[in-house]
Amino acid sequence: MNTGLVLSGGGVRGIAHVGVIKALEEHQMQPSYIAGTSAGAIVGALYAGGCSWQQMLDFFKTTQLFSFTNYAMGKPGLLDTEKFYEQFSAYFPIDDFKALQIPLIVTATNLLDGTLKTFESGNLIKTILASAAVPGVFAPVAIESGYYADGGILNNFPVDVIKHKCDTIIGVYVNPFQNVEKDSLKHVYNIMERSYHIMLARETSLKFKDCDLLIRPSRMKEFSTFSLKNIDTIFNLGYESAIAAIEKNKLKKDKALKAINLELINGFSIPK
Repeated sequence: MNTGLVLSGGGVRGIAHVGVIKALEEHQMQPSYIAGTSAGAIVGALYAGGCSWQQMLDFFKTTQLFSFTNYAMGKPGLLDTEKFYEQFSAYFPIDDFKALQIPLIVTATNLLDGTLKTFESGNLIKTILASAAVPGVFAPVAIESGYYADGGILNNFPVDVIKHKCDTIIGVYVNPFQNVEKDSLKHVYNIMERSYHIMLARETSLKFKDCDLLIRPSRMKEFSTFSLKNIDTIFNLGYESAIAAIEKNKLKKDKALKAINLELINGFSIPK
């Protein structure tokens, strides 16, 4: 039986994916395939490459993805995506999808023709950087004849790109949507972030029904997409939410099994 793990985008909130993975490992729930976009692509690649949850957490603490020391001079983004290549190569010494221990599918948006591209082979690091290139923040990435940005623009929860390969889908979604007050929209990045969430919300919610186990870490709305101040808190919330979802799912399955057994017992009669 093949199990697919789907990891949504979500900026820094994607660190919750690492906590979820820790919980899945504790319950011996190993995926056969992983699909991810944006932050989910980064975590998915690290996991597929054999990193422990601790190594993944250290990655986010040391890489400083949103540091303005990586300012993009003369490029269409605040941060130069290419400047992260060396940091990523320390975790992916063989820059190829073939080197991964678990098959990975990554989504990115081709800005030239407006289409979604799914990557399963070729250079790994450029693909991850492209998938995580949030418009206006990170400069887009050129791959062959395409010019790619955040996969979340068109598909922030790529359940559909993996479900045909899997019998069971575990989905992790870290982008909650809720009403906000006008006072929370004071700065240009607040407007950008809010607009992005509105765009994603409806398209994504339609996919929840395709997940056999859906994990939506709590309190994610409290954290900014780009602030690295709460890494450990976000990680712990991911872990705790995953444990709760796994236990709830197990209880539901146990009740369903008991109901089936009871039906069989009630319907059973001794032949005369």
